[in-house]
Amino acid sequence: MKSLDSFYQDITEGSTVEPNSLLPNDIQKEIGHFNVFDIKELLERLQGKSVMPYDRRAYYKISLIRGHNRAEYADKVIEIEKQGLLFATPKIPYNYVPQDTSQSGQFCVFTSEFLSKAKSGIDLDELPIFASDGYPIFQLSDEEVEEVALIFNKIQKEINSDYIYKYDLIRNYVAELIHFGQKLQPITALYSKHNSAARVSSLFAELLERQFPIESPHQRLELRTAKDFAARLSVHVNHLNKVLKENTGKTTTELISTRLTNEAKILLKQTDWNISEIAYSLGFEELAHFSNFFKKQTTLTPLAFRL
Repeated sequence: MKSLDSFYQDITEGSTVEPNSLLPNDIQKEIGHFNVFDIKELLERLQGKSVMPYDRRAYYKISLIRGHNRAEYADKVIEIEKQGLLFATPKIPYNYVPQDTSQSGQFCVFTSEFLSKAKSGIDLDELPIFASDGYPIFQLSDEEVEEVALIFNKIQKEINSDYIYKYDLIRNYVAELIHFGQKLQPITALYSKHNSAARVSSLFAELLERQFPIESPHQRLELRTAKDFAARLSVHVNHLNKVLKENTGKTTTELISTRLTNEAKILLKQTDWNISEIAYSLGFEELAHFSNFFKKQTTLTPLAFRL
């Protein structure tokens, strides 16, 4: 998953610009991260290197794209003929590839901490625009482009201001972009690379893998059961089990258990966390539950494996 540090390194590569110089004023005083960019200016800085890798990012991104582009999002390929609005989430890999040299627009990047429910009243995981099974790329009319550009211009003006509450105001503008997008009808994907069953399998794998690696004993898995994944993917748990069995030969629980066991082995061998901390980070409510699970998967207790 591409981090924000990698993002700033990429957009300053080959130039004399320091990555830290692009950070907004006072951003370190805020919880989370936010920034906004002009696409044309960015492409000029990159000297035309405009193709981004197809990857997941560790941040959210909203892009107003002016120009002919081909967007790849999850298992969909979507043509943006003239201008579009793209909503990207850390859950799903994506990129868009310019199809001509006339490219402009604006985009903003932000973390979930910046737009946390406590600060904005928005729960990003509950928004249809960022759902795993949605179509988050919208074709815009000339009138709609001007409406969206106006919001981005307000953000750009505010981020350069000295207003003490500017990030609170910017959160409102980001919320306006989100609601603008959710009111639009999505354009139709040109084609799907996989059938629907394979697509569900692919999205399940993305949701499972994005929870790893566990880097802190305070980090905890959000999705740990077949029911958790089915709810996030908006499918019945029986349907999820069926398609995973057909595509992988394993049930949802087996796939989750294998990944949990692999991560448990890494944490037991490569960290000095106590076993209770490892159990907690992997989503187990009780140490005994983790010990029983690990022994069932490996025939060893966690302590015996660590020795």
